[in-house]
Amino acid sequence: ANRRRGSSRTVARPVQAVVMLARCLAGARKCQAAPAFSLARPWRRPQSGSGGSLRLLSPQASDKLLASARPLVSSCNTSSAHGTEQRGEGRLLGKVGALVAAALAGAAWAASADSAVVHTERAGKWPVVTRDEVAKHNKAESGIWVIKGNKVYDITEFVQNHPGGASKIMLAAGKSVDPFWQIYQQHLGNQAVEELLAGMQVGELDPRDVAGLAKELDTSDPYAREPAPHPALSVHYSKPVNAEIPPSLLMDSWITPNDIWYVRHHHPVPVAAIDASSSPLQLGLEVCLGGKLQEARGKVLTLADLQSPTLFEKKTVVATMQCGGNRRSGLNGVDDTKGTSWDVGAISNASWSGVMLRDILASHLGIRGPEDAERLGVKHVQFESHDGMTASIPIEKVLNPYGDVLIAYEMNGEAIPKSHGYPLRAVVPGFVGVRNVKWLKTITLSDEESEGPWQRGMNYKVFSPSVKDLNTVDIASVPTIQEQPVQSVVVSPEDGETLEVV
Repeated sequence: ANRRRGSSRTVARPVQAVVMLARCLAGARKCQAAPAFSLARPWRRPQSGSGGSLRLLSPQASDKLLASARPLVSSCNTSSAHGTEQRGEGRLLGKVGALVAAALAGAAWAASADSAVVHTERAGKWPVVTRDEVAKHNKAESGIWVIKGNKVYDITEFVQNHPGGASKIMLAAGKSVDPFWQIYQQHLGNQAVEELLAGMQVGELDPRDVAGLAKELDTSDPYAREPAPHPALSVHYSKPVNAEIPPSLLMDSWITPNDIWYVRHHHPVPVAAIDASSSPLQLGLEVCLGGKLQEARGKVLTLADLQSPTLFEKKTVVATMQCGGNRRSGLNGVDDTKGTSWDVGAISNASWSGVMLRDILASHLGIRGPEDAERLGVKHVQFESHDGMTASIPIEKVLNPYGDVLIAYEMNGEAIPKSHGYPLRAVVPGFVGVRNVKWLKTITLSDEESEGPWQRGMNYKVFSPSVKDLNTVDIASVPTIQEQPVQSVVVSPEDGETLEVV
């Protein structure tokens, strides 16, 4: 600023300089000084205890900032124009205006660790980020960054709200999500996902690293051996398969034929793991209490053991299964939801045969009733699948003589098809579909619910219909979906069908 007394520029220039700085920081396209302002590398989120970090504003935020500062410039210019009597007051206003405008500008780029990341585009370009720099951002303290294609995203604020659970998305922290999306292909081409990511972009990956990642990416399709869904099914996703029965077929038979049973996969069918020619098909039985696995109590049963009439009595249970998201498309007519837009066909009925789980616990783990479970501290029965999926149910359901929890190896009189859980599947009548774990690998008695998004994630919790925002909700305290309420749906005439009235 020109410090000469009597100069009308004494007041105006400090504010104009701050506004100019604000324009540069905001990345305004018309700012002539913008090319002189550059970033040698991407900014970081503040470390614990630090005062702030460099944040650039979107053009919209820039306009708001400048609109706030403009009246200060006007008042300072007016004060300085009134002559020598007003110069002292004008200089004071100028200093105050400069401080306030500087604070506004400072707020644009010095933000706390809790502030949401704002858009960082400058003149149509993003800062170039190296793969090594992304790798440093793999925990909350440093900010959690991921790569998708040639773009870099800061997902720190999103991690706890990830529909698949924080533990799943953290597998890609500081790395590329592309290998994971080869498995979770419902992300690909999903407009909602693309819109969400767009608001979290913080840079572009160095072209040399883009080329390196492309070479590393395993292009083999994990779904190459996936059993194809029946052509009559309405397919929402093919990788992993999410397919339902059309309403016109839903009531053709009380027992749903295996071929047109609805399919809800989270991962590829674990074909290699359930290949009987490569290894014996086994079921592990474990006890884990207080976080400690009691190895001495562990057992292993083969499929042949479970099918042996000398070891176990074969039981048959007719049970209906329904995906927890069934009829979501109907809810979308009331208010927007997230997830697969199932119609009414994510539900099917079958005759299941196998061994009662309570018989297995009695003969091999010494749990013959509620008294034994209480004495040992067992509260939950955890199921683990060969595809890594985990879920659990209360021990009361298993030990109830009318609970009918079955470890099934037959579906409608034949070996369970691979798409529906071969060789073994947990059948939990009346409980949400996700508790009926397919490709069963291990059963664990525990004092805790299963870990993982299918048990503790927000998608499988019971929220009140009035809850619209989960930011203030303690998700861990919300009960997990287990039993489902009775409901009904009209499948004929179909929705929108025209009928002739005679």
